[in-house]
Amino acid sequence: MKLPVCCLAAFFLTAGVRAGTVIYTDSTHPVMGNDGTDVTIVLLDAPDRLQAQLFGPLPADPAQAEQQARSVISSPAFQQRQQDLAGTYAGLTRAWSLGVEKYPAVVFDDKWVVYGTTDVGVATQQLTAWQERGQ
Repeated sequence: MKLPVCCLAAFFLTAGVRAGTVIYTDSTHPVMGNDGTDVTIVLLDAPDRLQAQLFGPLPADPAQAEQQARSVISSPAFQQRQQDLAGTYAGLTRAWSLGVEKYPAVVFDDKWVVYGTTDVGVATQQLTAWQERGQ
């Protein structure tokens, strides 16, 4: 993903982490260095993990797997967790729509992305350095 160079971006980033900061990661890449700043964290493996929790291992026999899945879907527990599942897919869809190519990634204001870290401070430094080289 190419990062646009903009003078205003450098100004905004000097004021600290913006409210539009999102970390896209998974459960094997924990978030580091988040010192209570307003950052949204999206775990990209959350849909799979939640589905595994809800459905468990399905039998190899298709008819039995279908029966088990229908039983889970019709349960009150699933009805309560369905919104959670939809929310996890919303985060995954947002990453895809932004064009996030790999993770971990820190995305600032849906415009700038820094790959390879979950530390917002490190990502901010890398973005600022990149912007300074481009001017």
